[in-house]
Amino acid sequence: MRRKNFKIRLLIGVAIVAFAYLRKCSQQEVNPYTGRTQTITLSPDQEIAIGLESAPQMAQQHGGLYPNKEYQAFVDQVGAKLVNSSIANETPYNYDFHLLADPNTINAFALPGGQVFITYALFSKLENEDQLAGVLGHEIGHVLGKHSNERISESNFWKTITMGASVGADMGGFVQSIGQNTLLANGRDDELESDDLGVKFMIKAGYNPKEMIGVMEILKTAAGPNRVPEFQSTHPDPENRIEHILEAIEKYQN
Repeated sequence: MRRKNFKIRLLIGVAIVAFAYLRKCSQQEVNPYTGRTQTITLSPDQEIAIGLESAPQMAQQHGGLYPNKEYQAFVDQVGAKLVNSSIANETPYNYDFHLLADPNTINAFALPGGQVFITYALFSKLENEDQLAGVLGHEIGHVLGKHSNERISESNFWKTITMGASVGADMGGFVQSIGQNTLLANGRDDELESDDLGVKFMIKAGYNPKEMIGVMEILKTAAGPNRVPEFQSTHPDPENRIEHILEAIEKYQN
């Protein structure tokens, strides 16, 4: 009886895993802005809705919006210039740029659908408009790259796989670890893809893309000598990113 139950559980587990793979294959599509094939489950409208719903909470976590309207207008101006001069203007996304009040966290990030954020801590360290364009262009790249959409879709896939493995052979923890490692590796690729797109957007908008190297130096200095090694982080080392940025500059300027 126990052996029979094990076989039934194994068959159920295999069926769940097979369903997950078939479903993932049906959700593969080519990103029209990058040409890369991705697993995508959210429509542009759903991406926009998620971004708009999450934006207030994200702002609150960073002390709200920075109160200087001139600085915010400057961020809006640079962001609009990048969007209007690039393929970003051809997307269904609604781009909003937010300067956050956080004076300590050097960071910038984007939510799906076009919500882009930069902290005052990072903004205050930028040396010129071109560097701001580099930061915002990189974040626009995350939106066009559908990176959040892909992460959500991949995460749902691995949850289904984990459930099937747990039912079939009690290996959920092992399969889940594979999924997490895959997500981390893809996260590094996302950053490099966004750097590439950021360079492209800067050139299109008339900015000097070499100023992105200055941004990398700011991030490197901020991390300090004890920064987390690249293989333990979801972000590539700034030195590695500089190498790829130089390659992108050569590609798009020629």
